[in-house]
Amino acid sequence: MNHPLLGSTVEVMMNPDLALDQATSGGADVPTLDARAVELDEVDLARANEYALLASLLLGPPDADLLRRLSGLQDSTDTPLGQAHAALGRAAATASADKISREYFNLFIGVGRGELLPYASYYLTGFLNERPLARLRGDMKRLGLERAEGHSEPEDHLGTLCEIMSGFAADHFVISAEEEQDFFERHIAPWAPQFFADLENANAASFYSAVGMTGRLFIDIETNGFAMETRRST
Repeated sequence: MNHPLLGSTVEVMMNPDLALDQATSGGADVPTLDARAVELDEVDLARANEYALLASLLLGPPDADLLRRLSGLQDSTDTPLGQAHAALGRAAATASADKISREYFNLFIGVGRGELLPYASYYLTGFLNERPLARLRGDMKRLGLERAEGHSEPEDHLGTLCEIMSGFAADHFVISAEEEQDFFERHIAPWAPQFFADLENANAASFYSAVGMTGRLFIDIETNGFAMETRRST
């Protein structure tokens, strides 16, 4: 069975301090994390929600309701990622949806082009729609994932890749742990850390600087986690 991607509502519950119900992303038709989520491993549920939040914020600017909920985030853990969540909450509390919408435009759209291009092809080759996109489409076809009708955004947008990883972590897509790790290592690990670091330090970034920091730290955790799984299996 193929699972259509691009254009969904994803549920975001990134942090136990704040239940962020359904954040509309406009990226992939990843099912919401419904009652089945309680059956998930606690770590995988947290991973699914973190990916879902990043996807939502990368695929479109947050509206006023999401900003209100994000502003309630607090640093409940003495960890770098917990501190990044708190910074994201402070950034959400001190900016309006209109201001962040303009920031999003300057960062990712711009007049001609934005400051950053969040596509694997661009980061890995310097050009859009290159071999990284072709490889991704091949892997998506093999895993039974397909674009939703009428959506023209290239699939190698990092927001879309985060939605796919959220679906993997939440067991919405039936794949093995090895396939999930392979997807991450082929399509996210080679370039997402650099993108999030660039976003954290982008000239146009204010709110999105906190998004960049959160993404950078989370992808580092994911990279280390998959590396530990590799060591366990050898």
